[in-house]
Amino acid sequence: MTTGGRSRVPMATLRRVRSARPATAPGERCEMCAEPIAEQHQHVVDLETRTLMCTCRGCYLLFSDHEAVLRYRAVPDRYVSFPGFVLDAAAWDDLQIPVGLVFVFRNSVQDKVVAFYPGPAGATESELPMTSWDRVMAANPALGQLRPDVEALLIYRSDRGRGDFRCLLVPIDVCYELVGTMRTTWRGFDGGQEARAAMDAFFARAEGRSRPSPAVAEADRDPS
Repeated sequence: MTTGGRSRVPMATLRRVRSARPATAPGERCEMCAEPIAEQHQHVVDLETRTLMCTCRGCYLLFSDHEAVLRYRAVPDRYVSFPGFVLDAAAWDDLQIPVGLVFVFRNSVQDKVVAFYPGPAGATESELPMTSWDRVMAANPALGQLRPDVEALLIYRSDRGRGDFRCLLVPIDVCYELVGTMRTTWRGFDGGQEARAAMDAFFARAEGRSRPSPAVAEADRDPS
């Protein structure tokens, strides 16, 4: 069914999902229908509470249409790299990020761009200065493919001396995984050697799963 050109999951289906929950048994369970799920499973985002929900494949697919007007949205499994990413130390300082790694996403409910960076308490939220962020977007138009709420831009300053910046588009649940890792490894003000090694390893794994942005790849093939 569609409304104004945008599809909706029928309300009867949503009521059935929520009302048919049996009592939760031991082990991993879908947080919507309580079906057993594997340790490696998919997630949906509750747009109102900003929380992740562990789901079975069936419930996940109910919310995989990113044009649908729904409270929940499935987190896609997409990793994209931006080989031509442009950012310098001055632009980074304008964003007011005190550490060498940040993930940025668009909150569609509040209609704003939000940054999270790791720290001893997990993640610190920072609302980006929009003029500064608009300049980053203008210099890197391929970043516009980011999907609100369910994907994030992971920006990493791998060498603080040279200002070597890299950027990946990753699923939002991967970023929360990073936050959990940082909470257990962070020491002192700057995280310490263990936390920096964990960030290096985390970014390397995500980068290994990424494919170059189609927009960037197309530009690279164009001799003009």
